[in-house]
Amino acid sequence: MEDRQIVELYWQRDEAAVEETRKKYERYLTKIAYNILAVWEDSQESVNDTYLSAWNSIPPQRPAVLSAYLAQIVRRVSIDRFRRKNRQKRKPSEYALSLEELEECLSGGNTTEQETDRRLLAQALEAYLNTLSPDARNMFLIRYYFLDSIQAVAAYFGCSESKVKSSLHRTRQGLKKYLEQEGFVL
Repeated sequence: MEDRQIVELYWQRDEAAVEETRKKYERYLTKIAYNILAVWEDSQESVNDTYLSAWNSIPPQRPAVLSAYLAQIVRRVSIDRFRRKNRQKRKPSEYALSLEELEECLSGGNTTEQETDRRLLAQALEAYLNTLSPDARNMFLIRYYFLDSIQAVAAYFGCSESKVKSSLHRTRQGLKKYLEQEGFVL
């Protein structure tokens, strides 16, 4: 089917327009999207979003060159998707943030001896947590076990983020001191 016929289907609000667009331009649009995103699934989603955008914009638009019009849409959609994904990658997960915070008082390892040390460490951690007030213990667990954000912990306890940060800092410092007294090398 020729481009002008496909555009006419869009103007008539005939859903066959999308199917004809897919038949004629799917590979072309996917290639453009893939060159930007380098991920097959994301490229397919961008192409599908392109079909929707074309449906919503024709009419009032009446593109003279449908392939160029669709290419412009898929490029914009793909770049937007790329930016959203990369913005999310720059924002560290709560898991990564909580591990960073604990890094100063816990170390990792992979040997059998270190596995035994890990078990002893777990017992020491449990013993230390039992010495804390219920609020301090719960803040610690919610942050480092359930991996909630500082904001979520503050909301749960109905206090400020700075109070949560202070409490967690004191708890980590106390944990570090406790572990050193128990003979753990940090």
